[in-house]
Amino acid sequence: MSFDEYDEYINPPPAEVEFDRVLDRALSRRDFLNSSMSGIMCYGAGAFVMSTLALRSADASPGDSQSKPIEFTPVAANSLDTVTVPQGYHWHVVASWGDPLWSEGAAFDQQTRGTGESQRLAIGDNIDGMEIFFKDGRTVVAVNNEYANLAILHGDRVSGLPENEHDFDKNKAAHGISIFEIQQHDGFWEVVKDSPYNRRITVDEPIEITGPARGHDLMKTRSEQHGVLTLGTWNNCGTGRTPWGTFLSCEENFNRYFSSDDEQASLSPEYQRYGISPDDSGYGWGEYDERFKTNLEPNEPNRAGYVVELDPLEPDSLPKKRTALGRFKHENAELVIAQNGKAVVYMGDDERGEFLYRFVSAGMYRETADNANLLDTGDLFAAKFNDDGSGEWLALTPQNTGMTLAEISIFTRIAASKVGATTMDRPEWVAANPLKAEAYCCLTNNKHRGIKPNKGGDSTPVGGPNPRKKNHYGQIVRWIPDAGQHDAVGFSWDLFVLAGNPRVHKHNDNAGSENISADNIFNSPDGLHFDSRGGLWIQTDGNYSNKGRYEGMGNNQMLLGNTVTGEIKRFLVGPKEAEITGAAWSEDRRTLFVGVQHPGEESGSSFPDGEGMVPRSSIIAIGADDGSEMG
Repeated sequence: MSFDEYDEYINPPPAEVEFDRVLDRALSRRDFLNSSMSGIMCYGAGAFVMSTLALRSADASPGDSQSKPIEFTPVAANSLDTVTVPQGYHWHVVASWGDPLWSEGAAFDQQTRGTGESQRLAIGDNIDGMEIFFKDGRTVVAVNNEYANLAILHGDRVSGLPENEHDFDKNKAAHGISIFEIQQHDGFWEVVKDSPYNRRITVDEPIEITGPARGHDLMKTRSEQHGVLTLGTWNNCGTGRTPWGTFLSCEENFNRYFSSDDEQASLSPEYQRYGISPDDSGYGWGEYDERFKTNLEPNEPNRAGYVVELDPLEPDSLPKKRTALGRFKHENAELVIAQNGKAVVYMGDDERGEFLYRFVSAGMYRETADNANLLDTGDLFAAKFNDDGSGEWLALTPQNTGMTLAEISIFTRIAASKVGATTMDRPEWVAANPLKAEAYCCLTNNKHRGIKPNKGGDSTPVGGPNPRKKNHYGQIVRWIPDAGQHDAVGFSWDLFVLAGNPRVHKHNDNAGSENISADNIFNSPDGLHFDSRGGLWIQTDGNYSNKGRYEGMGNNQMLLGNTVTGEIKRFLVGPKEAEITGAAWSEDRRTLFVGVQHPGEESGSSFPDGEGMVPRSSIIAIGADDGSEMG
């Protein structure tokens, strides 16, 4: 059962909204857009399509001419159980789940899939977002280990589930963050065992709580009565990095791991909004660790769902949960420095009908100063998108929400609902263009758009950046801050691409925007990364059935977009049943590292080790045959 399916099972959305009323309003908005947006969006014959004018924004600056993505011949969609890259490029596996980081660790055991002890000494499961750091000629990878595929991790059990304390131990150790050094030898990248930088951060590692929620009563538990220190991080999804050299790891579907012995207890509105229920999703952590039993530790869920900051080049440093950045199902954290020196962090809340957020630091970034606590104090905002192509950031303050700063940090979703932010189609990765002041966000899909409200009861009307009822394909929204200043309150927006399938749909909005054709179709954009040339890399985590509305799309993939021309070309196709996620570059930019997550999640892959082998999430390295830069 997927994260979304699980959340709906244990906590169904509220009753249906009045869709006819919503549709009427959406259609009237479309009429308004036709007359006022000067071609930014066009509706014809009831269909939504992108105008080419939108792809050449009126706000374009001379710097746009510097955007020159790498050139390649696009690859065709396929359903092969391997990685496909264009002619003139090559790839190899760098590291996989279960590979030991220290000499004392055992090699991955295909039969048992390891033990708790071996897993703590090895790379965790289901790699996701990653960042790479450099120091004195060394290359250090920091990568999230989002979750564990239970049937694969516990494939040595008939049930495919954890059955005893030892299984539980292994299960927990497969989560968290893996940090390790890699080096290139004879053209191949490999893990440096026993590097002083190698580190695992799992569910039991101490992490400091900082920011407005630090020490609040809602953060205190029986085992930690001060509310300043917690144990572990899990379900870490996307990432970010800071100019002062730290790694940002984002906690997403943290709710799946909590359970209660009192199944008859009523759930508070806060629990319901964050998907906390009496049942976990099969991990069974509460059976062996009472902090995951909400009837025993009701505040423990309040200590999860944050952005964790750590220094990967200081192995003994204490990670910190930055509560000023809010609590929700964080996808990634894209940090940019505004013209006035303030740190601006864009973040998406990856659930149907939730919100897009921004944090603006109170202090200024100084290259030679101590910026260690810059993310502890500042203002949190939620985005409001207007149908005329304008937007604004709504401040989440005590005055606007009637909540204290600590309560806003802990129950951020509720605060955003109070100010009337725009409900979005699952905001995932955000990426900021390094060549001009603009940012992009993947809105991956939302089958409830125009049908059901979100968990807080906020309506999800069709319109604005979410133009389709029952959105199966997803889209990427772009916004340009007023005056080119990322800390500005206002912005203008359009859609860079509306994913779709013109092979299946004719003359309607599910065919996609004008920059989608039968040759580059995809669904569910998820990962999003800019390279130094201004190329926008799009990674997908969607339906790979290759049937019905997804016919011709094949496996999940990675594409490269030109944000000036709107052109999108498929660069990579992943193995069966995998998500493509995470991207980072070597110091010389001649290697592009990409993540392949959950291959064989439905037992249909043996990537990367070959037929009959256990499928394992992996990091691959991609290079050009002529040695040119990869972006």
